[in-house]
Amino acid sequence: MARAAGISATSVYKLWAANDLKPHLTRTFKLSNDPNFEEMFWEVIGLYLAPPDKALVLCCDEKSQVQALERTQPGLPLGIGHIRTQSHDYVRHGTVTLFTALDYLQGRLISSIESQHRHQEWLEFLKKINRETPKYLQLHLIVDNYATHKHPKVKAWLETHKRFHMHFTPTSSSWMNMVERFFGTSRCIYVRAASVRYVSWRPLLPRSWPCEMRNRPGMSGTQKAKIS
Repeated sequence: MARAAGISATSVYKLWAANDLKPHLTRTFKLSNDPNFEEMFWEVIGLYLAPPDKALVLCCDEKSQVQALERTQPGLPLGIGHIRTQSHDYVRHGTVTLFTALDYLQGRLISSIESQHRHQEWLEFLKKINRETPKYLQLHLIVDNYATHKHPKVKAWLETHKRFHMHFTPTSSSWMNMVERFFGTSRCIYVRAASVRYVSWRPLLPRSWPCEMRNRPGMSGTQKAKIS
């Protein structure tokens, strides 16, 4: 651009800075084309703002293709004067799928690790939710439109378990599901730092998300309050 305009590169940089132009950056976006977007949007948001009485709202989803990596050498922990270390090479022990239900009010997690991502595993996870939640509570599950969640066998099971109420996010709007925030956090804190010798790595997973976040070193009081 400097050559085309006949000015110096420094002048170009100054003009970009003065007009807040950042041609090296690109911001992606995704617009939902769901015809029922507004109705589904407010249905989900309404659960967050005004949860039903005698009910439990759970944000549910799956994190597939999670790699079980074993580092070839142990690294050093964070210490005074040096950063945490991790070997560049690793042994890959396959992938797993993490099924998670987040009680967004209490921060409690119900999780399951499976080797596959099918309706069978989703159905088993629903049964686990049924076992691990108080029977007197109605269950409102926020999920996306993945075909696994709408499989005929899943629908048949839900028909016989009337306390389950499914609430689907609009197409291309899984960002509305709060469990996605947990997946982002777990990927940065637990998955990237993990070194596992076997595919099942349940001991590494937290049972309470906000508690884990509040205990992270370096978080300010304001940051901790936002996730309380």
